[in-house]
Parts: sequence; structure tokens; C-alpha cells
Amino acid sequence: MQNKAKVFPVSHIVGFVLSLVMTFAAAWVALKTFYSFNTIMMIIGTLAVLQAALQLTMFMHMNEGEDGRTQTINVVYGIFVAIVIVAGTVWVMSIGMHTHH
Repeated sequence: MQNKAKVFPVSHIVGFVLSLVMTFAAAWVALKTFYSFNTIMMIIGTLAVLQAALQLTMFMHMNEGEDGRTQTINVVYGIFVAIVIVAGTVWVMSIGMHTHH
């Protein structure tokens, strides 16, 4: 048996600091820049996706364990299902809006 206990969780501290940096960067872009609305939303969305990936790997240990590949496949499948549901909902609602004047 191996003892995997660490004295100081360096990866958790690094993940926390990087998450804070991304959060403050998104707030700064939203409040202190004069970019167009679409550009601001694109930057914030990109930072949100990066932060979600960071938290999955640093805090939820997605890539650790005996079979980290299965966990990764499950997360990718969950993201795919969420995208299909959102895109399908927008598609159906936009068609319904055009057919019912």
C-alpha cells in the first residue's frame, strides 16, 4: 500500500489561485474595458470554459485514478448532451416563433 497523502496540497492552491485570476480577469473585462458586447461575452465564455476545465482537473481529480480515461469520456459525453439539449431547444423555439405569427 502506498501512502498518497501529501503534506501540503500544492495543486489545490495553484488551482484556487488560477481560478481567482480567471474570475477577476472576467470581471475586469466586463467592467473596465470598452470592447463590444459580443467580444466581452466571448472572452467571459472562454474564461468560464477554461475555469471549468481547470476545476475538473485540479479539484475533482478527473485525470486521476485507475481509469482516468473513463472519467474523461463521461465528462465529454455530458458536455455533448448539454450542448445538444441547449442547441435543440434554441432551434425548436426559433422555428416555433417563425411558424406562429
